[in-house]
Amino acid sequence: MVNSKPRPSAELRRGWTTGACATAATKAAFTALTTGSFPDPVEIVLPRGEKVSFRLAIAELGQGFARAGIVKDAGDDPDVTHGATIVVKTAFAAEGIIFKAGEGVGTVTKPGLPVAPGEPAINPAPRQMMRAVIEEIAARENASKNVEIEISIPGGERIAEKTWNGRLGIVGGLSILGTTGIVHPFSCSAWIHSIHRGIDVARATGIAHIAGATGSTSEEAVQKFYKLPLGALIDMGDFAGGMLKYLRNHPIPRVTVAGGFGKITKLAQGALDLHSERSQVDFGWLARLMPERARDQTRKANTAQEVEELARSLGFDLPSRVAKAALGTVREVLKGAPVEADVLIVGRDGKIIGRG
Repeated sequence: MVNSKPRPSAELRRGWTTGACATAATKAAFTALTTGSFPDPVEIVLPRGEKVSFRLAIAELGQGFARAGIVKDAGDDPDVTHGATIVVKTAFAAEGIIFKAGEGVGTVTKPGLPVAPGEPAINPAPRQMMRAVIEEIAARENASKNVEIEISIPGGERIAEKTWNGRLGIVGGLSILGTTGIVHPFSCSAWIHSIHRGIDVARATGIAHIAGATGSTSEEAVQKFYKLPLGALIDMGDFAGGMLKYLRNHPIPRVTVAGGFGKITKLAQGALDLHSERSQVDFGWLARLMPERARDQTRKANTAQEVEELARSLGFDLPSRVAKAALGTVREVLKGAPVEADVLIVGRDGKIIGRG
């Protein structure tokens, strides 16, 4: 079983998605475009009906345009976009509501994402939120609903280097994301979202064999072992469950799970979140796989690596036994989905030491 993460004594502070910030900036900018003044703070209604307010960091009214910016507050979540400024420029257009990617906002180049190739990387839920505020203000002010919305994130292209946008085929910057508008601290929803989109893009581009790795060493090893293209590599990290559960309902013909001995041991024990704070190696479980003469020493071990080294000194192939047990967990999660699976254990030197 996966151990739950210890909760801190103080309640963690939630934050706001890039989509919520862009919606608030859109409302402020379009209000200024139609009335000549910016609401500050600006209030929006999130998809689940909650009203929230944002202070403006930028408010600029020019000839035929208005620009508003909001500094993203991700709360206590470790979000790389925390502190980024989401800037929206609105101007009247010839027809319809048009979304444009400004500085630091990416453009989609591959199929499989919620928006088509060639479109700005602005997801459907934020688009709908922004359309709603345009329509609301246009009706109230008796103004045109034909509006161009250009979203910029200064420095966004540099920040995007810390994300998986490049692998997903999003070039030039960040994505405007969010379905609820709220970032829940340490929910890791952004990471799992990227796992899902990576699978979608792989399927849409005809990749039949993907690999999810716990870290860069194991990812490099599995890519080399199977000669996989970059698009086949899913940034699974600790979220084995997030990848496998999505594959169960959105299958790809083959998946390889790769990781170090300790992480794959936890997967073999049934853990689906492999983070050290949420699952631990059970040395009693490992001892039952070891030769009888080594079981007591295994139970007293401090680290999984210590056990792996002990097994190697005895000439005992413990990694392959663990990999086979981990494959059992993988298959249990996939629940008969048409996905062929295997598991690789990678040593610290990048060599494969166990297969299941």
